[in-house]
Amino acid sequence: MKNTVLLRFSLALILLMHSVPSLLTGDVNGFGEYYLNSAGFAPLGIYLAWAVKLTHLFSAVFLALNKYLKIISCFNILIFIMGIILIHGSEGWYVVGGGRNGVEFNFLLIVCFLSLAFPDGFLIKKKNIL
Repeated sequence: MKNTVLLRFSLALILLMHSVPSLLTGDVNGFGEYYLNSAGFAPLGIYLAWAVKLTHLFSAVFLALNKYLKIISCFNILIFIMGIILIHGSEGWYVVGGGRNGVEFNFLLIVCFLSLAFPDGFLIKKKNIL
């Protein structure tokens, strides 16, 4: 496997910053009520918010340990795709500059997790028959 230390630790830091502050301040419930319940997940929004934040927290640990990379990549990609659909997509592409709260950061995170889960890309390797 290719050296992924920089990518893994960068993603771990981002996921920690997406989870730990809101876990410590109690903002997880607000995230669930404001964003997820209003997106049609009521009354499950708070539970889904906790699932998202805990997934980010545990993913950061597994990234640091270099364990379960494909599994955590799949879970996080799903979370970021849902974030695009439910929250960021209506704001356009740009996070800052040409817009506000857009999809570009989620897109970058999805590509980073795809690169981590599939370091050789999606090509099927040909087996040498002879």
